[in-house]
Amino acid sequence: MSKLRVYQLAKELEVPSRRIIDLLKDIGCEVKNHMSVVDKEAAQRIRYQLTGKGELPDSDAEKAKPENDARKKTSEKEKTAAVRKKQAATKDSLKRSPKKKDKDNLKKEKDGKKASAAGEHKSNKKTKTSRKKRLNKKERKARREALLQQQQERLENTIFLGGRVTVGELANKMEVSANEIIAKLIDLGIMAAINQAIDLDIAKMLAEEYGFNVEIEKDELEEELVEAVEDREEDLRPRSPVVTVLGHVDHGKTSLLDAIRKANVTAQEAGGITQHIGAYQASYQGKKIVFLDTPGHEAFTAMRARGAQVTDIAVIVVAADDGVMPQTVEAINHVKAANVPIIIAINKIDRPNANPDRVRQQLTEYGLVPEEWGGDTIMVEVSALKKIGIDNLMEMILLLAEMSELKANPNKPALGTVIEAKLDKGRGAVATVLIQEGTLQVGDSVICGTVYGKVRAMVDDKGKRIKKAGPATPVEILGLSDVPEAGDDFQAVTDDKMARQIAEKRAEKRRELELSKSPKVSLDDLFSQIQQGEVKELNIIIKADVHGSVQALRESLLKLSTDEVRVHVIHEGVGGIAESDVMLASASNAIIIGFNVRPDANARKVAERENIEIRLYRVIYEALEDVEKAMKGMLAPQFKEVVLGQAEVRQLFKVSRLGTIAGSYVLEGKIARNAEVRVIRDGVVIHEGKINTLRRFKDDVREVLAGYECGILLEKFHDFKEGDIIEAFVMQQMQPA
Repeated sequence: MSKLRVYQLAKELEVPSRRIIDLLKDIGCEVKNHMSVVDKEAAQRIRYQLTGKGELPDSDAEKAKPENDARKKTSEKEKTAAVRKKQAATKDSLKRSPKKKDKDNLKKEKDGKKASAAGEHKSNKKTKTSRKKRLNKKERKARREALLQQQQERLENTIFLGGRVTVGELANKMEVSANEIIAKLIDLGIMAAINQAIDLDIAKMLAEEYGFNVEIEKDELEEELVEAVEDREEDLRPRSPVVTVLGHVDHGKTSLLDAIRKANVTAQEAGGITQHIGAYQASYQGKKIVFLDTPGHEAFTAMRARGAQVTDIAVIVVAADDGVMPQTVEAINHVKAANVPIIIAINKIDRPNANPDRVRQQLTEYGLVPEEWGGDTIMVEVSALKKIGIDNLMEMILLLAEMSELKANPNKPALGTVIEAKLDKGRGAVATVLIQEGTLQVGDSVICGTVYGKVRAMVDDKGKRIKKAGPATPVEILGLSDVPEAGDDFQAVTDDKMARQIAEKRAEKRRELELSKSPKVSLDDLFSQIQQGEVKELNIIIKADVHGSVQALRESLLKLSTDEVRVHVIHEGVGGIAESDVMLASASNAIIIGFNVRPDANARKVAERENIEIRLYRVIYEALEDVEKAMKGMLAPQFKEVVLGQAEVRQLFKVSRLGTIAGSYVLEGKIARNAEVRVIRDGVVIHEGKINTLRRFKDDVREVLAGYECGILLEKFHDFKEGDIIEAFVMQQMQPA
């Protein structure tokens, strides 16, 4: 092989690249990274140092002799000079004050001086003698071998951890039985099987308990990519605030942005409803403000669930004539959970039945008290249609941004977040990116989460092609290898090959993370998580059929708070459990409690994917009992509900002798004759019972699969309406853990 690189030498010697780099620097070979070339002599020295095999290069041995001799001569000269200086100082002190010292003391000092001089002379003589003796080849070899043995023992006593570590892998590294490790974990209150991944900190603690040195292996590629250099104060420049606009549907979010940007966006969109996530820039008093126009808080929370915090200020739009609506409450709770400052825009004040004070009063119920009433929430009255109050809103946004002192360094490679991405038939993968730090230029190599590429073109929010974009600038970029996910981190890099390698590694790590992902909080394992100190606050989302039930549940659950765990209701609402509820639970590590309501199909799928617990009840005290028992460690769930399928009622047939038969179409799964069923209307459960008859045409059948029609007759229920959902389910006994 013509060129030997650091990572190849590290692989040959079975040590991390970082160790080879450090050893090379110790011998004076400057290398930058794992791809640097190592010359033949340096590689020979490293091999000898780590394995004891082969021999040191002759040039090293020859160089060492004069350096050692010179070092020893210098040391002897320094010692002799020190002794003479000390003797001279003693003589001077005796000359200056002989009268003050009696004869005995003077004699003692002289004797001490002679003894000291004799000792120094003897020491010098001994040093000279030892300097004359040089070690022979056999003794040098023995000394080298002893040194290498010490290094080898230390290396053998060191284990390297990094990435995903299972119980079995840790046991193999430490050469102990897996059962022994499992027993240690149980003592720590952690239940883990042999193939289950464990936290790196726990693995490190266990290894150190067994007397091992632990080194955490770092990904050299990731270290090369992100240099953890703190920005200097003089490099930081003020940047534009990023504002997200949220609110209830049809309360005027897009119309408000339309008024701000003076561009007719609403007319381009079907039915006036926003069809995509857009990022737009607006100018006011010479200062720019970036607006993110989302279809709803679901996208806002989905990005937050992926770890992206791009919003500086949230503007929640509330219609003055409609007041606070369910989606308004959801938006407030989502923004509060993200800990983002809120400005309330009370829109449509030009309407005849507008009542801004009623809106203010309603908002106080959700902890938002206006400044004019002694609170700290900025509330601005606006009319998107009549262009009233727009200037005041912009001033308030700039004021809040000024108080936050938003700054970024534009003179470095770009860093940012993917706002949204799509696959365009003509242009390929297209991503809307918000640059948060640095400057992005056309031609830059970039990496977005698990996707890489080179910026072929950049388009700004006005549809104009641009060549570079600085901090707080939204741009659409072309040239990515695939479609990234909203919320993925974005970074410009200098090396195309490195970007590809890192993207592939990240994709692999993401798959591993999905496999070893720690479970979300659930009532079943709440007590063990409390004991381990993992849970200090139990976040709950409440959905019920009527407002009275919501209030009753909320007040009762809050009373269950203890010194160890505080119960916190982060969101509550009337109606079925929606996908947005599950996304909020995922972002906030919450459980969902439903009273007389059901999750829709999308919510159920997302809950399964995100491992979110949804508890459904028909009696309030049962919900309270379960939460209380879970907090005390007494909850012992025995049954689990498994939904078999859902059918939609499309036609009603009234039979005098039997009652009403629901002509239904199976939407998903199957409807089984012996299953339990519930009738759901607008997300609310109106009946639970059993199937009396299940028919396909004139035949009685045991089950009907998705995509087929059937007739369903229930026991003791005939009050069907077209559009009702019939859900079939069974209760399965859970296996003991």
